[in-house]
Amino acid sequence: MRSASFMNPENADPRLRAVLDTNIYIAGFGHPFGSTAELWTAALTGRYCLLISPPMIRELAKVLRTGLRWPEDRIQRRIRVVAQVARIISPRTTLQVVTVDPDDDRILECATEGNADLIVSNDHHLSSGSIPPCINELAFSAKR
Repeated sequence: MRSASFMNPENADPRLRAVLDTNIYIAGFGHPFGSTAELWTAALTGRYCLLISPPMIRELAKVLRTGLRWPEDRIQRRIRVVAQVARIISPRTTLQVVTVDPDDDRILECATEGNADLIVSNDHHLSSGSIPPCINELAFSAKR
């Protein structure tokens, strides 16, 4: 866990800082009573500091629209809540690390720029050697 810093108020929050991959949001929102939904509930109640970036928000909206086929008003309501709960990180660096899924570079950018303690994802290509470490939702639930 990080220590509070009076020099940089951005890092003064002592809570665990986590970036959720889009697949975690989709699993949680699509199955609101499943174990992945508990990660979202923990973010809502402030048990950890959720980090997200504008490109990640756009991807989430796109997947809710095309994958879950949510109506636009429902998508907009959910995105507003995510933006209110999370700390919005605007990465200044563009990465090109995950060649098999370039959208995952946006997750790494947010995690790096936001000084995340970890990334939560079910993508195997993110879990191999990323810094910060990438764990799945079950491992994250065990950490809390």
